[in-house]
Amino acid sequence: MLSALVALVAANAFAAEGTTTGPNGEKPTPAKSVVLTPAEEQQIKDGKYTAALVWHEMSEYTNAVNSGAQDELKRLGIRVVAQTDAGFDAARQKSDVETVLAKKPSIILSLPVDPVSAATVYDPARQAGVKLGFVDNSPAGYVQDKDYVTIVSDDLFQMGNKAGIAMADALGKQGKVGYIFHDADFYVTNQRDGAFKHTIEQDYPDMKIVAEAGMADPARSEEIAQAMITQHPDLDGIYVTWAEPALSVLSTLRAAGNSHTKIVTLDLNEPAALDMVKGGNVAALIADEAYDIGVTLARATAASLIGKKAAPFIVVDSLAVTKDTVKDGWKRSLNKDVPATVAAAMK
Repeated sequence: MLSALVALVAANAFAAEGTTTGPNGEKPTPAKSVVLTPAEEQQIKDGKYTAALVWHEMSEYTNAVNSGAQDELKRLGIRVVAQTDAGFDAARQKSDVETVLAKKPSIILSLPVDPVSAATVYDPARQAGVKLGFVDNSPAGYVQDKDYVTIVSDDLFQMGNKAGIAMADALGKQGKVGYIFHDADFYVTNQRDGAFKHTIEQDYPDMKIVAEAGMADPARSEEIAQAMITQHPDLDGIYVTWAEPALSVLSTLRAAGNSHTKIVTLDLNEPAALDMVKGGNVAALIADEAYDIGVTLARATAASLIGKKAAPFIVVDSLAVTKDTVKDGWKRSLNKDVPATVAAAMK
């Protein structure tokens, strides 16, 4: 418990200075630095290696990560022998690992459902000598370079910072802002949220965060939004910790007949993008380069098969997606075309 607390304090200390840190306080290494020489690529191809992809759940985000991983593994001549979806159930993820081990994969790429209990999920693979590469988090107690290869994630501070800049752009750098943050001990959202707040408070003297609300349960986001909007009907903008609860804020604003208050949130989401291109309340969506997370994780983990060490915590870039950049942003983030409904609304 104490080590977790120390790591959390370390992570928050780094984040406050404007640098993303990993779940155990690791310093970030840019994804662009993960490169293989032609000779290394050939060595991997000659190894006739295999991979299993053991995902936590399938979503727009996971599909993009998976797509990047599949493409890079194929490029390196690594055959994917299994792909699973745990439906965000740790027990199911444990049985998924046991199932894929029968196929004897050389590497497993995964996002742990529950880092606290994840050691029991991945121990059979680790003990079998399978190289493990993780998205966002590693199992508690696991040591990088001994038990797993690397963690690949977002540049979390950059995402929150870009959300702050996008809010300032939407409001002409002045106005009253509401701040709905994730009220849970999760380093990803904590750093993103903190970076937004830090950016507004440090860089925009004519903008004030006048209302704050913590959201522990996304199912309560609508009532949180209703309370905030009732108490502060003159808000110029509201930051929401990620896209799904932002839709609850959007429906609350619509129900109140409020077309003035702008929303900035994180992650791409079709209904939010649709509102944005139609000139509604949504001003910007901050997205990570999810496809690149998959590419980078596959490359770094594959490199470990030929003895190449990886940095402990690797981060990809993020981008602010607005009405004007939605087509390009969707492609850069998810490596797919903007949804048909959004494309139609842009015509």
